Amino acid sequence: MNIAHNVERGGRFFPNKTALIFEGKSFTYKELNEITNRLANALRGLGIKRGQRVALLLPNIPEFVISYLGILKIGAIAVSLNVMLKKNEVKFILNDCSAKVLITTESLSENVPDSELPELKHILIAEGQTRIGISLDHLISSASPDASAVEMDRDELAAIIYTSGTTGFPKGATLSHGNVISNVYAANHCYHTQPLDRLLLFLPLFHCFGQNAVLNAGLHSCATIVLQRRFDLEQVLSTIASDRITMFFGVPTVFIKLLNTNTSDYDLSSVRYYFTAAATMPMEVSQKWQSKHGMVIYEGYGLTETSPFSTYNHDLKYKLGSIGTPIENVEMKIVNLDGESVQPGEVGEIVVKGPNVMLGYWNRPEETAQVLKNGWFHTGDIGRMDSDGYFYIVDRLKDMINLSGFKVYPAEVENVIYQHPAVAECAVYGVPDQVKGEIVKANIVLKAAHTITEEQIIKFCYERIAAYKVPRAINFVDSIPKNPIGKVLKRLLREEKLAVVSHRSVSLLTQ
Repeated sequence: MNIAHNVERGGRFFPNKTALIFEGKSFTYKELNEITNRLANALRGLGIKRGQRVALLLPNIPEFVISYLGILKIGAIAVSLNVMLKKNEVKFILNDCSAKVLITTESLSENVPDSELPELKHILIAEGQTRIGISLDHLISSASPDASAVEMDRDELAAIIYTSGTTGFPKGATLSHGNVISNVYAANHCYHTQPLDRLLLFLPLFHCFGQNAVLNAGLHSCATIVLQRRFDLEQVLSTIASDRITMFFGVPTVFIKLLNTNTSDYDLSSVRYYFTAAATMPMEVSQKWQSKHGMVIYEGYGLTETSPFSTYNHDLKYKLGSIGTPIENVEMKIVNLDGESVQPGEVGEIVVKGPNVMLGYWNRPEETAQVLKNGWFHTGDIGRMDSDGYFYIVDRLKDMINLSGFKVYPAEVENVIYQHPAVAECAVYGVPDQVKGEIVKANIVLKAAHTITEEQIIKFCYERIAAYKVPRAINFVDSIPKNPIGKVLKRLLREEKLAVVSHRSVSLLTQ
């Protein structure tokens, strides 16, 4: 097996069918397969071997798709990096996975400290001027268009997708060919994707949602992928109409923005299917969508560590507010602190078992052992199951902040804030937000005789971490609440802010 077999099959069965559309340019399945072969052969020419890591620091452009598939064709491992990461974050990941090649763009290469990457041998520039490294276009233009994907064992590694770590350092979730292929089959069983479908893809390809649940699922069905660099409201609406999009995938914030937009000037009638994941969909949003459009927003639940699909709500019986039931070949249950199953209706931790569960965290045996126990992946999410086997998210065990589907661990942000010489103590936490789900806030205790402004702290963070991780507000306080052993009580901080937010906020949906 090999994930890249999908594009090869499309090239055989539908050679003249459009596989990918981007900014007025299109690739047939035959063309996409051949240029992917060129990329695969070019990597071989650089000496890349089976099992070595090739990193992608790329926005949503065709070169991401081509590079990702070409890497997998030769049995190498694709490592996708968030394009919002800054120099130190990029350095950590590239060194952690010992990437031999990095494929990026001229603008993003500014965040690549090539002199501090001892394992990195080549930088390939996919877009813009080649100030450093090699032009990707030039490299593949002279490579052969003939290649076949190597056969891989189901447990051989295909991709590493980094998530924020509880220690403040990212950790790489390792996904095998079997993980991704089983997840794609289950996704398409739920979506009922067909070759005639046209999937709009503005979700970031470096994220597991866009990479597996949309791109790989679409290619597996030999459908057409309409790729966009990012979510742009007007562009999305006009593209739905002009390209006759049939399947629409987004996070809850996207649907909130669409609900608050007058879409009467756009023809959305071609869309037969709407789907959301990556963050919990508010019930009122689902209800208003059904009332306005007469269609359900189907919902999935999962994590990067589960490839990401775990549950689906649901074409047999849709239940408002639920994340649905486990997908094919996947088991889920609710357990207590002792790891024992609880009764329907009782609250506990959601655990997952199945072919979608990652192999582990790259070079992190201790952190892997903390979440993988007897074959069950412990999600850190608190939920319940009803008598029909439908699951519901209640809360999170972890302090992780979910901002528009992006995961932010407070420890990572705190490590940055603590670098400022005026900071004595800090606590970072998430608070509810009507649009983004949650936003990042920080309480800071200053050292004696030091003064600093909120703007200065925020600017300090912007220079060191990705923008979405930067606190949106700073509270300067005299102390931070702790328990008797000195652990910060972030629950109290969240409850304090929740009370303020509940008093002050006005729902965007009623505007």
